[in-house]
Amino acid sequence: MSRLTGFCRPFFLPGILLSIFLGINSAHGSRPSTEIREQPSVKNSSNKVMWNAVPVPEQAPCNRSGMADLPGVRLWYSDTGGDGPTVVLSHAHSGSADFWGYQQPVLTKAGYRVITYSRRGHGKSERGNETDFGFADVDLHNLVVTFLGVDKFHLVGVAAGGGIAIDYALSHPERLISLTIASSLIDVIDPEYVKLLSNLHRKDLTRNIPNYYIELSASYRAGNPAGTTEWIELEKLVMSGDVQNLGKISQRHTNKIIWKAVDSIKVPTLLMTGDADSYVPPSLLRLQASHMKHAEVLIISEAGHAPNWEQPEAFNSAVLKFFQKQDGTTGGQSTTSPANKNIVTLSAFAD
Repeated sequence: MSRLTGFCRPFFLPGILLSIFLGINSAHGSRPSTEIREQPSVKNSSNKVMWNAVPVPEQAPCNRSGMADLPGVRLWYSDTGGDGPTVVLSHAHSGSADFWGYQQPVLTKAGYRVITYSRRGHGKSERGNETDFGFADVDLHNLVVTFLGVDKFHLVGVAAGGGIAIDYALSHPERLISLTIASSLIDVIDPEYVKLLSNLHRKDLTRNIPNYYIELSASYRAGNPAGTTEWIELEKLVMSGDVQNLGKISQRHTNKIIWKAVDSIKVPTLLMTGDADSYVPPSLLRLQASHMKHAEVLIISEAGHAPNWEQPEAFNSAVLKFFQKQDGTTGGQSTTSPANKNIVTLSAFAD
């Protein structure tokens, strides 16, 4: 089995697409209607109809990659370069730069400059000062703006990467073309929200359950065992250093992330989650969307806490459509595909 170690080389995994769009109308509070259009199914090697194979394109070549010397730390990054709009991908706490393998070639082919990186203590990146890990949004800014010289960019954050993206949007809204937040708790600290999350995420019940079992949907694990195994192997490579003795990296936010602050974000925003996400179920996403009334909202079916990995066609098609709307372009390559035909924009609330 191949292991991803920084992109700029091919890898292949099977997959499936089944998606629904959910539009939010903040003036109403009735239950949303939904519609699902299924992609024609295919048979797996066991001759049982379970999952649709989605081959991953060969990884796009990197213009630059390696360790970036930043204030207080060295972070690993990859940069495809090019003259198109820039996209920066911020990974989950259980991930690293290697978890964007489904997105990097697709976004590059569509005409975008794609930057991935691993945060402190993840993947190949160093941990930095053990007494002060600093601020994740500051590291992001130092890498993308100061080190790589990017002026404005699309920022995509999955799970914990979404909380960092929210923090960055509060610190540097002028730098963002758009903001995409997927399957993220967004790190709001209002007491009622914290209490809601503590009831939703019972650590006393889940502390001994492997991450893959919580983060990947049951449908994905059953339908794509090879992809599940690859995810598990990649996760083993996530935490650098002696994690058992030194502990996991916990970086602070620059801003106090409360609902009032989230309400103030005006950057064009796409919110999404998987319908089987045990961390960020659709009901929680609707709460988040009620504080970002300008946001587009997407639910991806048969996906858990890693929609970019579990349902890459749905994720990529939605993100590209959103980016191109902000850029006023159709990108460097056509993105018309069967996947796009299965994404339906709906009115969630009746007038």
